[in-house]
Amino acid sequence: MPKPPVARVFQSMARSADGTALYEVIVCTPDGGPVRTEAGFTIDVAHGPEALESAGTVIVAPTHRLGTIAEEGVLPAPLASALARIRPGARTVSICTGAFVLAAAGLLDGRPATTHWAEAEHFRRLFPRVRFDEDVLFVDDGDLLSSAGAAAGVDVCLHLVRRDHGSALANQVARRCIVPPWRDGGQAQYIERPVPEPTTATTAPTRAWALERLDRPLTLGELAAHARMSVRTFTRRFRDEAGVTPGQWLTAQRVEVAKQLLETSDLSIDLVADRAGFGSANSLRQHMRELVGVSPAVYRRTFHTEATGGRAGALNTAKA
Repeated sequence: MPKPPVARVFQSMARSADGTALYEVIVCTPDGGPVRTEAGFTIDVAHGPEALESAGTVIVAPTHRLGTIAEEGVLPAPLASALARIRPGARTVSICTGAFVLAAAGLLDGRPATTHWAEAEHFRRLFPRVRFDEDVLFVDDGDLLSSAGAAAGVDVCLHLVRRDHGSALANQVARRCIVPPWRDGGQAQYIERPVPEPTTATTAPTRAWALERLDRPLTLGELAAHARMSVRTFTRRFRDEAGVTPGQWLTAQRVEVAKQLLETSDLSIDLVADRAGFGSANSLRQHMRELVGVSPAVYRRTFHTEATGGRAGALNTAKA
């Protein structure tokens, strides 16, 4: 049977250069008993809630059998007792409907979070104190992370590998899993809408074209001209397909380029900014603080492979 995404990313794929596993994955339940799945098989679990007391990262898996959690926003006593055993300082992550569990536990009150777009309205009604965002694939709020659907669970797992060990390893894990290392846009591109006419043009070729030219200025007019659309039509269609504006998308892609250069080269901050298409170091600093939460210099000190002896350290990228 194929391994679940969490085990595949962290246990099987995230390994050092000599093949040593960088994470230990332990599966536990509130009572240590087996879990009957909706896929026709049962998961034999070897650990109970005591495993949460030593876990550095706790990941709550998705389920459609939420019972009183989805009905009333209340945790069953055994689950509440289990979650209370999570040690202070541990990272807590939800995948898809796992966000209902964290919200019912009160862990998301006043914090940004997400879950599957189809559950957005119900989630908002049930947990009004959560700063819910249905447009993103995942939310990183430092010690609390949440992801959208099951596939976005892979996104957040790769993001954690990137936080802990740098982009080079995260990209390597993504290749082994045969998934993109970083998906642009948010959930908006996956929300059910009327199927467009087959002749409708797409902005995908223009996005691919732009990725090859991130080191130079790209105007909205140039992008629209390449797509052979008016600026208004291009902007609307781009947002429908990517979930963000063309400007937001370009900035995010350039930040990714800058992060890789900061990790793998000794280029000055000015040169990194130039090669990533930001034009100035100040512009790079501003956008990295907005999207990553730290300056380019701090990011380099954390993730530069030579500076960390071949293994990047951890970085808290919490956003306000």
